[in-house]
Amino acid sequence: MRSSMKKGFTLIELLIVVVIIGILAAVAIPKFSNTKQRASRSAGIADMRNLATAQEGFFADSSRYAAIADTGTGTGKMTFTPSNGNTALTLVATATGWSGRVTIPGAQACGIFSGTAARPTGMPATNPDGVPVCW
Repeated sequence: MRSSMKKGFTLIELLIVVVIIGILAAVAIPKFSNTKQRASRSAGIADMRNLATAQEGFFADSSRYAAIADTGTGTGKMTFTPSNGNTALTLVATATGWSGRVTIPGAQACGIFSGTAARPTGMPATNPDGVPVCW
């Protein structure tokens, strides 16, 4: 007897697999994007909390709040570096307060203010003193 069975996949079977993979990708990609944005916002909030800690430490050493010129490394400098991907740190200090803002991926920003300093540009007016928020 001669066996005429051929091994392999038919074109229809391969097309069905490609369609299933496409459907799974269409569902997974938006979920991944949303998760990535939430992670960026969490990193921005953490940056603002770390900035608050650094500011209070600088104040304890210098009896004043640090401005952007006081950041970096070296004697008398406040050491604060935003997380990877977070850019454009803005830091404003007054005699009785300070405010900070950092840009996060996705054209959003996070900020915090303390004391009599003005709120960072774009911060919701309902946000209380000393509480970091992203917008």
